[in-house]
Amino acid sequence: MRVVEAHVTWQAEQPLFARPDNTPLLPRPDERTRMSTRSNVAPSTLGVDFVEGGLVVQYLDGRETFYHGPPKPVTESLRTPPGKHVHVLVTDPDGVEGVMTYVNDRDTHDGILETTGVGRVMLEADDEEELFPGVTVTTEAYSIRVEADLEVVDGRVFVFAEDEMSEHAYELVDRDYEGTAGRDADDSTTGSEA
Repeated sequence: MRVVEAHVTWQAEQPLFARPDNTPLLPRPDERTRMSTRSNVAPSTLGVDFVEGGLVVQYLDGRETFYHGPPKPVTESLRTPPGKHVHVLVTDPDGVEGVMTYVNDRDTHDGILETTGVGRVMLEADDEEELFPGVTVTTEAYSIRVEADLEVVDGRVFVFAEDEMSEHAYELVDRDYEGTAGRDADDSTTGSEA
């Protein structure tokens, strides 16, 4: 039997992350890219159509989206369930056209909003913003409060709060609206489906 001796030659080791054949874990400071920030986008006038089971919003680029309904009437103020995507639609009195604004939407690129005609408002903690004369939105923890002064708003105000699990549709109505209890809604704790 013949024994072969193996000799291992150790080279002066370089630190593991300094070796040229390793891909760096993080980019060099000059290679870092900044996260795109989302900004406010002004809405355009969109077509609205009330149909069986909900309403359809017609975007400027020709596409449409369907919001399930009928919207639950809520008196003047609504606190959405926490963590939902919130869309506010203010229509003309006839409900034929309106403006749609996404609140705190971090998913949609500015260019897409501009081509569709949908607006966006970004709020910081405890911020308040007027979306439309008489319609304000406020952040409250993980929820959004939408309030409407319907004496100022010349039309109808709808709020849609949705995620992958549920959809909620509301219409902010005057205290004199028949069929409501004449109170503000706080749907953040009930989790009830509209």
